[in-house]
Amino acid sequence: MKKIILVYGSITGAVIISSMTLGIYAAQSGGSSFFASKALGYSIMLIGFSMIFVATKKYRDEELGGIIKFKTALKVGLGISLMAGIVYVIVWEINLYLTDYAFIGEYTNSIIEKARESGATAEELQATIDRMNQMTEQYEKVWYRLPITFTEIFPVGLLVSLVSAALFKNPDFLASKSSENSTPV
Repeated sequence: MKKIILVYGSITGAVIISSMTLGIYAAQSGGSSFFASKALGYSIMLIGFSMIFVATKKYRDEELGGIIKFKTALKVGLGISLMAGIVYVIVWEINLYLTDYAFIGEYTNSIIEKARESGATAEELQATIDRMNQMTEQYEKVWYRLPITFTEIFPVGLLVSLVSAALFKNPDFLASKSSENSTPV
C-alpha cells in the first residue's frame, strides 16, 4: 500500500500543482482570466485526484484479489491525498521562492484593483486595502502559509477518497476479469 500511495500521491500532487502554476502564469502574462478561475482550479484537482480511483482499483485487483473493504480503500485514498498535498505544498513553496514571493503582492493588488474598478467607495476601498495588507503580513509567515496551501487541495482529495472507497467496496465495481474473489482486507 505504501508504494502505491507514494507513487500515485506524488503523481497527483505534481500534476495538480504544475497545471495550476502554469494557469497562474498564463493569466499573468495576458492570458484569459479563465486560467486563474476557481472552477478551473477545482476541475484540475478533480482530474488529478482521479488517480485515487486508478490506485484503489490497482491495489484491490493486484494486491487483494479483487475485494477491498471501505476502510482499506479509504486509507489508500487518504494516503494519496496526503502525499499529493505535501507535494503540492513543497512545489508551491519552491515556486514562491523562485519568484521572490511575488504571488501574494500580485494577488492582493488584483483584489484591490477589482474593488476600484467596481466603483467601491473610499471607505470600502480602504477596508479592502487593510484586509489585503493583513493578508500579505500573514502570508509571509511560513507556518500560516503552509497549512493554508495544504487546505486548498486536501478537502478535494478527501471527497474523492470517500467516493472511491464507497464505490470500490463493491467487488463488482470495475471488476477485473482476472481478479479472484477472496476475503476483504
